Amino acid sequence: MVKKIPIARPYLGEEEAIAATQAILSGWVTQGPRVERFEKEFSRYVGAEYACATSSCTTALHLALLAVGVRPGDVVITVSHSFIATANSVRLCGAEPIFVDIDLRTFNISCIEVEKFLKEECEKKEGRLYYKKAKELARGQSPVVFYCTGRVAAIMPVHQMGMPADMKSILSLARRFNLPVVEDAACAVGSEISMDGGISWERIGKPHGDIACFSFHPRKVITTGDGGMLTTNNSEYDKVFRLLRHHGMSVSDTARHAAGKVIFEEYLTTGYNYRMTDIQAAVGMEQLKKLPNIMANRRKIADLYRRELEKISWLKLPEEPEYCRTNWQSYAVTILDGAPRSRDDLMQYLLDNGISTRRGVMNAHQEKPYANSNFDLKNSEKARDSVILLPIFYGLKESEVEKIAELMKNA
Repeated sequence: MVKKIPIARPYLGEEEAIAATQAILSGWVTQGPRVERFEKEFSRYVGAEYACATSSCTTALHLALLAVGVRPGDVVITVSHSFIATANSVRLCGAEPIFVDIDLRTFNISCIEVEKFLKEECEKKEGRLYYKKAKELARGQSPVVFYCTGRVAAIMPVHQMGMPADMKSILSLARRFNLPVVEDAACAVGSEISMDGGISWERIGKPHGDIACFSFHPRKVITTGDGGMLTTNNSEYDKVFRLLRHHGMSVSDTARHAAGKVIFEEYLTTGYNYRMTDIQAAVGMEQLKKLPNIMANRRKIADLYRRELEKISWLKLPEEPEYCRTNWQSYAVTILDGAPRSRDDLMQYLLDNGISTRRGVMNAHQEKPYANSNFDLKNSEKARDSVILLPIFYGLKESEVEKIAELMKNA
C-alpha cells in the first residue's frame, strides 16, 4: 500500500488534550475566562490593542463589516479569488461584493485594479462614494435585489494563503477615497509585513487597516478545531464585536457570574451567537505557544520545495515580495505552458502515488451564488485553473518533499 501524504495536518498533541480536558473539568465550557485569556495573548502576539474571539473567521468578517458601517444596499470592494466566505460575509450584511482582479505574483488583490475601479467606476455624491453601475448588481441571489444604494462602504483585501497583500498601497487608496479597510487575514497568522521598505517588520493583525480577521480552521497554521479572531486598535469597534457576538447582551456571562450582587442583563440590539468556547480557547493558547516552531518549520519546508523544484522549467514557484514574510500557509505552484501533463492530470498522477494536492484557490464568481457577477477577472480565473497546492504542514519530512519533487520531475 502506498503511504499517503495529506495536503495538511494540524499540529496537535498532549498539551492541547490536557488543556481541553482541564477546561471541560472546570465546569465552564462556553465563552468564559479562557476565551478572555486567549484574546489577551493573541493581541499581545500580533501587537493589537484589542482582540475578540468568535466562532469562525466568517462570523468575524461579518462583525468587522458591520462595525465599519457596511449596511444593506452597500457594496464592498474585494476579490472573487478567495474562499467563498469572503464574499458571503458581505452578503450577510445585506450588501454586495464588488470583485476586482488579482496580481498573479501574489494571488492578492491588485491595487492597480482597485484604483482603476475607484477612479473610473465610482462617483462622489454628497461626500460619499457610489458605484455607478450598482443597479446591475440587483439580480440572482444578491440581497441588493431588495434594496440598493451602491454606496462603496469598505475595501476588504485578503492575505491569500498567508501571503500579505500590499497594505501600503491599499491604505494609501483607502485614505484618498475615505474608505475603511477590513483585512481578511484568515490564513495569515504569523505572517509579517514591512511598511518602511524592510527596515522594520510587524505581524499581520496589528492591524494595518481598521480591523483584521483570522481563522483557526484545521487547514490554518494554528487551529482551535474551528474559530476566529478580530483584532483592532479601535475601542469602539471592539465594543461592537463583543455586543453583537453575544446576542446583543449588555453584560457578559463572565461578569454576571463574578458579580457579588444580582445583575439582570439587557438586550440592546439584534445580535448573534458568534461565541468561541473555553474548550477551543484552551487549545488555542497551547497552539499559540507552538507558533514560533510551526513557523520555522514551514519556512524550512518552503525552502526545501524551492531547492527541489526550481529547475523544473514548466513550474512557477511562489515568491515573497520584498515587503512581506509569509507563513507559508499553502505552497502554491503554477503549471506553465509546456507541462507534460495538464494541471488536473498532474493532480491525479500525484494522488495515484499517494500525494494529496488541491487546486488553486476558488473564485466566488464561478460558483452558483455569484454566477451573475459581471466582472473581468482573467487573472483570478487563470490562477484557479493553473495552480496546485502541494502538501505543507508541521512535521512534513525532507524525504517526503523529495518524493513529491521526484514525482513531479518524472511526470
